Amino acid sequence: MMKKMSIPTSKISLVLFLCQIISALDVPLDLSQPPTITQQSPKDYIVDPRENIVIQCEAKGKPPPSFSWTRNGTHFDIDKDAQVTMKPNSGTLVINIMNGGKAEAYEGVYQCTARNERGAAISNNIVIRPSRSPLWTKEKLEPNHVREGDSLVLHCRPPVGLPPPIIFWMDNAFQRLPQSERVSQGLNGDLYFSNVQPEDTREDYICYARFNHTQTIQQKQPISVKVLSMDSLNDTIAANLSDTDIYGAKPVTERQPVLLTPTGSTSTKVELRGNVLLLECIAAGLPTPVIRWIKEGGELPANRTFFENFKKTLKIIDVSEADSGNYKCIARNTLGSVHHVISVTVKAAPYWITAPRNLVLSPGEDGTLICRANGNPKPSISWLANGVPIAIAPEDPSRKVDGDTIIFSHVQERSSAVYQCNASNEYGYLLANAFVNVLAEPPRILTPANKLYQVIADSPALLDCAYFGSPKPEIEWFKGVKGSILRGNEYVFHDNGTLEIPVAQKNSAGTYTCVARNELGKIQNEVQLEVKDPTMIIKQPEYKVIQRYGQVSFECIIKHDSTLLPTVTWLKDNDELPDDERFLVGKDNLTIMNVTDKDDGTYTCIVNTTLDSVSASAVLTVVARPNPPFDLELTGQLERSIDLSWIPGDENNSPITSFVIEYEDALHEPGVWHYQTEVPGTQTTVQLKLSPYVNYSFRVIAVNKIGRSQPSEPSEQYLTKSASPDENPANVQGIGSEPDNLVITWEPLKGFQSNGPGLQYKVSWRQKDVDDEWTSVIVANVSKYIVSGTPTFVPYEVKVQALNDLGYAPEPSEVIGHSGEDLPMVAPGNVQVHVINSTLAKVHWDPVPLKSVRGHLQGYKIYYWKVQSLSRRSRRHVEKKILTFRGNKTFGMLPGLEPYSSYKLNVRVVNGKGEGPASPDKAFKTPEGVPSSPSFLKITNPTLDSLTLEWGSPTHPNGVLTSYTLKFQPINNTHELGPLIEIRIPANESSLILKNLNYSTRYKFYFNAQTSVGSGSQITEEAVTIMDEAMASRQVDIATQGWFIGLMCAVALLILILLIVCFIRRNKGGKYPVKEKEDAHADPEIQPMKEDDGTFGEYRLFSFVSSAPF
Repeated sequence: MMKKMSIPTSKISLVLFLCQIISALDVPLDLSQPPTITQQSPKDYIVDPRENIVIQCEAKGKPPPSFSWTRNGTHFDIDKDAQVTMKPNSGTLVINIMNGGKAEAYEGVYQCTARNERGAAISNNIVIRPSRSPLWTKEKLEPNHVREGDSLVLHCRPPVGLPPPIIFWMDNAFQRLPQSERVSQGLNGDLYFSNVQPEDTREDYICYARFNHTQTIQQKQPISVKVLSMDSLNDTIAANLSDTDIYGAKPVTERQPVLLTPTGSTSTKVELRGNVLLLECIAAGLPTPVIRWIKEGGELPANRTFFENFKKTLKIIDVSEADSGNYKCIARNTLGSVHHVISVTVKAAPYWITAPRNLVLSPGEDGTLICRANGNPKPSISWLANGVPIAIAPEDPSRKVDGDTIIFSHVQERSSAVYQCNASNEYGYLLANAFVNVLAEPPRILTPANKLYQVIADSPALLDCAYFGSPKPEIEWFKGVKGSILRGNEYVFHDNGTLEIPVAQKNSAGTYTCVARNELGKIQNEVQLEVKDPTMIIKQPEYKVIQRYGQVSFECIIKHDSTLLPTVTWLKDNDELPDDERFLVGKDNLTIMNVTDKDDGTYTCIVNTTLDSVSASAVLTVVARPNPPFDLELTGQLERSIDLSWIPGDENNSPITSFVIEYEDALHEPGVWHYQTEVPGTQTTVQLKLSPYVNYSFRVIAVNKIGRSQPSEPSEQYLTKSASPDENPANVQGIGSEPDNLVITWEPLKGFQSNGPGLQYKVSWRQKDVDDEWTSVIVANVSKYIVSGTPTFVPYEVKVQALNDLGYAPEPSEVIGHSGEDLPMVAPGNVQVHVINSTLAKVHWDPVPLKSVRGHLQGYKIYYWKVQSLSRRSRRHVEKKILTFRGNKTFGMLPGLEPYSSYKLNVRVVNGKGEGPASPDKAFKTPEGVPSSPSFLKITNPTLDSLTLEWGSPTHPNGVLTSYTLKFQPINNTHELGPLIEIRIPANESSLILKNLNYSTRYKFYFNAQTSVGSGSQITEEAVTIMDEAMASRQVDIATQGWFIGLMCAVALLILILLIVCFIRRNKGGKYPVKEKEDAHADPEIQPMKEDDGTFGEYRLFSFVSSAPF
């Protein structure tokens, strides 16, 4: 036995190996050994009588065994029967039936014996029976006349065949008869009706028996069934009775259940261990009974219990003794119940606990043969030696029988034999052959030399060392040529010589040596082990949801050992991919084009190498808009409501969230569908509110996350009865269009709101706050009515009531309207102007009397215009401006005025008709303000020490100019600013010559104008004085020198390179000193503001005048 049992059972290859190592050690066929039966026919062998009978018996041994047969317990001399032959080098018999033999003549019990000089092995008793498919016996079948609701059993009673036939019921057209809880076939083949219905009437109930062995089907004569309904029974009785007789069949009455099979209240059932237990209960009754199964005092076994034939059959597979007990079936309908208890006993034919195994011993060794079996009842054990009962077999002093064990002591070569163990009870038997082979053999290793084993890292490695020897050799393993013997917990040594490395690592690779030794010798063998990296899927396919007709891709990226060649296979639902060009298999992916519903499923990427296999799966869910609902049904029809139900269409893998119900009014708007309501997606019925005098049709639209389904087919139409209107027109208004009329308007009722034919409107009005009666008029289905001859802008009470041929709508509510407006009659008075500053004034006025407005007061308008500028004393084109102030205001602000100007204004009241008369013009003046910047600043005539400045007066002086201010300062070559000089210039000047300036110097100038209010905005400019003439000539002389020309060329090249670098840096977001230059040129009195948001400002360079710092 193995020395260590910690084996990872999750490895399939290891499990298969462990199954192999428990079998007996095989003796090499070149050594003497008793016979071993290797193949034989089954114990119960049913043969086709039309074909040759082949009874198998194969065996091995050294020397090769000879074969003989017995038939029915006596020797079967095959040489005397010309129809029987034995295959060469085999014990298999061939009985020639096809050339004149009859299978029935060879029925019997056959047993094969394989014999050589070391013993004899025997086969099981093989019972040969030819299959039979007899015809149905002819019988006269009377028609079955059954009253509706009664039970009925149609008997099949098939002929007894071998094996038993398969039964089924069909009609003359070879169509299977439909079965249900009411009509079903029993285990015996009969057709049971719990209650018959008129539709069961037919003349072709045919029972068929199929004999699978002979591939034949036998047919019973058709059975006729006529169901007599209550109406037909009454007609029959009436035809045979006089008028004075009282007749009439009873109506179909409901009946409580009665069992048709099995009968009585209890029964028994015996089943053998390992078989399938089938229990059946079929009941009659009306309504059709429902069957339920329980086990008294216990539970039905989980995972082995199944219900068949509409729960009329209880099926338990692989039964054991624990399944014995009482099983109760209960048939129940609304009138009551009936039950039956089946007492089940599970018996057992013999089964092995320990079957005897071949025993190889060397002379002088001891050993045992053990034969243990169980069953119910407990089987008896008997031993045979070489096919002869051991009690009468030749004696062997080394052998001792002790019940189910034979003990061998100090065996010799003559002790070799084949022993048979027979375990039997009333339900069957077991027969096993096991030989005792006495040999003296030095060790031999059967595994090929230098065999190469390849395994995946972290998986078990099994290195074979199949051996043989007698006495049994001892096995030792070494690693490497001169390695030490392998021991320890990292190895498992199996009894058959195999070395197991439970978790092979990379360092486990190498050469391993197996050494086998016994007292007769020693032998060794080397094998090689290679450990490979495991195959892995490093990018697995992922769950995908895709809309119909889209495209989807699954990835499967792998990593594997470089010496292994992987193959990648894609499966859909554990089957091959469809043969469809839409499926594109790439190196690392699977792409599906134009996805359809049938592509929904699980996609698996399988990576196989010669050593391992990995897989990963992902689900593809194809979603789409729902299919339209169907089977719309209208129920519960009332005057003002109806119930609508429907069956949802396929949701296409995206749950339906809601249903939208629409309606069509075929009476008023045929072909136009309107929204009715919306219900949750779990609801399939709704009560709809209806309006009178509408011919309704309904349709349903399903909605999911993908979208809306196509509309369902329309429901049937439903016309509601007419009624008087339920509601009156909405949005009733009374507004005059002229000073002497009142226009009454409303929104007409829609077609289905009319509730009936002849829709009209009753229009009523009366002057408010005057004790007048209502004036009414009935008009057709229109939307307005004009009342003429009304006073100007007088309030009226107005109402509009709907009516039709069946009556009036409820009393309508009243609304207040007004007759037509006229222009206001009075201008606002006491207009006052308060000048706040040079650009803003506030206007006050007194409101006009409301009666003079003659309409809805909408507000006041101020008309104002500039008469002239006080600084220039020149008139210009008058442009009036208007400001409107809503509501009953008495003041308003006038923004945006020009300083130092003369203005006029007037005020007018406004209603819905228009403007009233203007108030008298009101004049006012605005005070002075600061001027705008000078219109220009030019610097001309530069000399060594002077510059000439010229300027224009401000475009908008906004007052009387008092002076100009000039500020200037020098700028050196590093853009640093020098001292600031300020000069005040009279307002009547327009030029200035600045003297005593430095030569060849840049100056920056700041220039603005002033009024008495203050300084205006400034204008800036820069200019440069010219250089000294001598210095200029020296520069000319230097410029003519060759060294200077070369230096300048080098400087120009360097500047070009720097410009390129700056350009590259700028494109990459680099910075350059524009801000520094700006700071250097800024007005010293005006500090630049930093951007709060951290962004860069925009810089512009002007050739002439700029209003911003340079």
